[in-house]
Amino acid sequence: MLNALEPLNLIRHFQEEPPEGFSIVELNAPVPAFATVFDLLTTAEPDVLRRIDALPWSRRWRNLLRARTCFIGTTVSEYAPLSDDVPAETFVHDILRSVGSRFPLVIIKDLPAEPSLVGNSAFEYSRSVLKACEASGFVTVEGQALAYVAIDFSSIDEFLGRRSHARRKELRRKLRSRANLEIENIPIGDARFNDDDFLQLLYGLYLNVYHQSDIHFDLLTPDFFRAVLRDASIDGVVFTYRAGGELIGYNLCVQHDDMLVDKYIGLLYPQSRRHNLYTVSWFHNLQYALQHSLSHYVAGWTDPEIKRSLGARFTFTRHAVYARNPIVRFILRKSKRHFEADSQWQAR
Repeated sequence: MLNALEPLNLIRHFQEEPPEGFSIVELNAPVPAFATVFDLLTTAEPDVLRRIDALPWSRRWRNLLRARTCFIGTTVSEYAPLSDDVPAETFVHDILRSVGSRFPLVIIKDLPAEPSLVGNSAFEYSRSVLKACEASGFVTVEGQALAYVAIDFSSIDEFLGRRSHARRKELRRKLRSRANLEIENIPIGDARFNDDDFLQLLYGLYLNVYHQSDIHFDLLTPDFFRAVLRDASIDGVVFTYRAGGELIGYNLCVQHDDMLVDKYIGLLYPQSRRHNLYTVSWFHNLQYALQHSLSHYVAGWTDPEIKRSLGARFTFTRHAVYARNPIVRFILRKSKRHFEADSQWQAR
């Protein structure tokens, strides 16, 4: 499929074990889709939310922006997986005919804004889809900032050498924490993932990160993690970090088309912070990508400021939003910039 940075079996497991509160939607198109209740203000900046909540009758009209929504795409893929078997105009028409009258909101999520990770062919088709969406009444909204590092260096020292003197000194100080950690690379499908107690421990660390996040959208289930971690057909690895024998964190990464894609992280607080695990794991992932001659490390969309400080570049996504209610459509067109927190961050 176009835009796929992950093994397709990861998407299959998403469809078989969707996040809590999600249901899978069957379309007249060969692409994944799901439904859930969604608030359009989910990614708005906190100060914008405060101003909105201060407006008269805000609770009443905010309900207009919270509705049962059909999403075209998944939450386990960086981009919406598409198929170019049909022209873009036909694809968009089929989407609207299939779900446009059934849902107050239809969102084609996470289309690439540039070809840097997906290639020119996939990008051109995605751009055609966006144009067809706009012609059909969709509103285009800037998505989140997807962090990545091109592996265009021959060593971690060379990568660090590109940072400022002060930043380089700070990173080297944090990386000294590696000396107190036991790091292991466990391939997905390894027999250790047959241990239900171990899986429960991993899931608990995932929940720690989920609950401290500012954005709560997709809560993945234990069954999803079990299915993924026991699927040896998925080319991927779990990097585990122990301090004094205690598991304090891990990264679940998949490998596809010469890219290492960081999908999920689990952390034990406060131990992971004390051992600078975010920084340590970032550089361990870079070293792994370097050793395996990969072209990119893709680090996901959360915490863009931290990832920028670690040397990430960013590429943005775009969402195409169709609102059945003309009032909501008008509000969205007039105020869509307030839903674009990451693009506002980039502008600053």
